[in-house]
Amino acid sequence: MTEGMPKASIEAIDDQLRQEAEIDPDPVVTGEATKETQIIAIYGKGGIGKSFTLANLSYMLAQLGKKVLLIGCDPKSDTTSLLFGGRACPTIIETSSKKKAAGEEVAIGDVCFKRDGVFAMELGGPEVGRGCGGRGIIHGFEILEKLGFHEWDFDYVLLDFLGDVVCGGFGLPIARDMCQKVVVVGANDLQSLYVANNVCSAVEYFRKLGGNVGVAGMVVNKDDGTGEAHAFAKAAGIPVLASIPQHEDIRRKSANYQIIGYPGGEWAPLFEALSENLCVAPPTRPTPLSQDDLLGLFDTEDSETGFALVPATQEDMCAASTLNKPSLEVIYDEV
Repeated sequence: MTEGMPKASIEAIDDQLRQEAEIDPDPVVTGEATKETQIIAIYGKGGIGKSFTLANLSYMLAQLGKKVLLIGCDPKSDTTSLLFGGRACPTIIETSSKKKAAGEEVAIGDVCFKRDGVFAMELGGPEVGRGCGGRGIIHGFEILEKLGFHEWDFDYVLLDFLGDVVCGGFGLPIARDMCQKVVVVGANDLQSLYVANNVCSAVEYFRKLGGNVGVAGMVVNKDDGTGEAHAFAKAAGIPVLASIPQHEDIRRKSANYQIIGYPGGEWAPLFEALSENLCVAPPTRPTPLSQDDLLGLFDTEDSETGFALVPATQEDMCAASTLNKPSLEVIYDEV
């Protein structure tokens, strides 16, 4: 690009780039979201209860008069199963492949289904061993854009993303500013909080690159009262939007594909409060924890800690007979 340019011009360009690199990104927006449609990406460890949380949250939002679109972005394609009583939706990826083979175009009615005001669809993913799940997510959103995703009229679009996977496709909403804010779902265990911390790190990383996505807060699921998840949220500088207790009634109804987030039900106040908190929560800039700080959230009284790292040697790795082989190199005396 600079080949053949005068040295003075090249130096001027270098100075300009340095000056731009030194400019901090704009501060994260801390006011209430102003776009007509709030697009919110929900991340969490596999099995932590994202689909359970989202099915009940989306249902409650719809009963409160909001128009909601729920999109499952997990290759397991289980985001909408609770909403539809255990029935699996045809996924966008699978439907697109079948339609393409038949020389047909995908229509909204092929992939989007509704229940009591909630519209829902699954992106899906490739067969095991036959493709990249992250690339499948990207391809799925490409199809959504062709179907008019950016022109759809919803109050809320909720995206369910697997947080364990850190490849580009699963980080799409954060990396490309496709959502305004992120919600992390976790529990009082190290694995789920490790994933939540990784998501906060991703948000902070892209903020430094000029991104605008922030973290709205955390939903603590299966809360047994030990407090590690709340301590994490406080340390990371994000609010707790709701704490869903570890309760047998919730576990049993979820296992039987029953919605519990409906007005007048036993758990209605919980999901009404979550709906309200989600609506008004600003996208904040998190402060991710170091690995040591994350581990420090847990009681180490009964843990075997304090080990010193002892480096291995080549002698440890090889049999003794292989270490001192005679050299065949010819060495000449110096003249």
